[in-house]
Amino acid sequence: MTLTVDVEDQRGNFRLEAQFTTDGGVTALFGRSGSGKTTLMRMIAGLDRPARGRILLDGETLIDTQSRRFVPVHKRRFGYVFQEPRLFPHLSVARNLDYGAWFQRTGGSKAMRKTILELLGIEHLLPRHPETLSGGEKQRVAIGRALLSSPRLLLMDEPLAALDEARKQEILPYIERLRDEMRIPIVYVSHSVAEVARLADKVVVVDQGRIAAIGAAGEVLSRAEIAVALDRREAGALLEGIVRSHDAGQGLATIGFGSAELLVPGSDFEIGKPVRLHIPARDVMLATRRPEGISALNIVASQIRAITRGPDGMLDVDLACGDAHLVARITALSGERLQLAPGQDVFAILKTVALQR
Repeated sequence: MTLTVDVEDQRGNFRLEAQFTTDGGVTALFGRSGSGKTTLMRMIAGLDRPARGRILLDGETLIDTQSRRFVPVHKRRFGYVFQEPRLFPHLSVARNLDYGAWFQRTGGSKAMRKTILELLGIEHLLPRHPETLSGGEKQRVAIGRALLSSPRLLLMDEPLAALDEARKQEILPYIERLRDEMRIPIVYVSHSVAEVARLADKVVVVDQGRIAAIGAAGEVLSRAEIAVALDRREAGALLEGIVRSHDAGQGLATIGFGSAELLVPGSDFEIGKPVRLHIPARDVMLATRRPEGISALNIVASQIRAITRGPDGMLDVDLACGDAHLVARITALSGERLQLAPGQDVFAILKTVALQR
């Protein structure tokens, strides 16, 4: 799947100018609220039209303002999951799912239905009505309804934004399974670093209507220079490693990142499996000598690659840790006292509990 977007639009004082191409997997449109992410998503879906531009999927032109071509929403064969589940309140879960299946053009609907029910864990909900469901259950049904339309592209517009933290953690594993097992290409809108770090293969950073960065999730989310487009409190590094060992007694797993290792809390790690860790820059401390007598389990020898001063006066220190990469956020005063400079050897200190799996 190749999606190409090249659009321009003016809405009041807000101007959108966005050009990007992405291939399969989960592509996250990522940035602050009001940056233009949902506007882009609605243009891809066909719900909005740009003033100028083209959108193509696998070479098929969905919209071209110059030639006045526009493929209507119902002919695009896209699934759309909104912030709110938007289930029909007068229909049971089964009937809501049937509405999605009504759009399916291919055979094998019973097998597909069974697969989706099992994937999302909603088979036991079929006789119930939306008012009896939790927020997480409603959103899983909404995802199932979108999947049963046999979409060639699934659009998810901040599907977890309306949920509390417990419901988000309930839903995320199902979206991961959707990504890994069904392999439907997904465009996922979010302003949450934690969600994007966990789900995305590719990240398109949208900032004030323009594309600020695009690339692999691990590479883009670790760039100190794109923090202006993010909530700076969430900026950090995304590491992709392998579970090397697991100590069930201590509740800790050793995650390898090439020549570097980190200890991470958890009980459900499987040795040899890949894992992602998001390490917020605010949770990384620096020392010019290896510290002793502290509770932190992760003390990583590092070298400073670059130092960037943010608009708030804080310093983002870009670190190379063997084959891994970290970012530390410290005060300018700390940087001066430690006399930090690119190329300098330091030690990065990470609280184990701060690591976000």
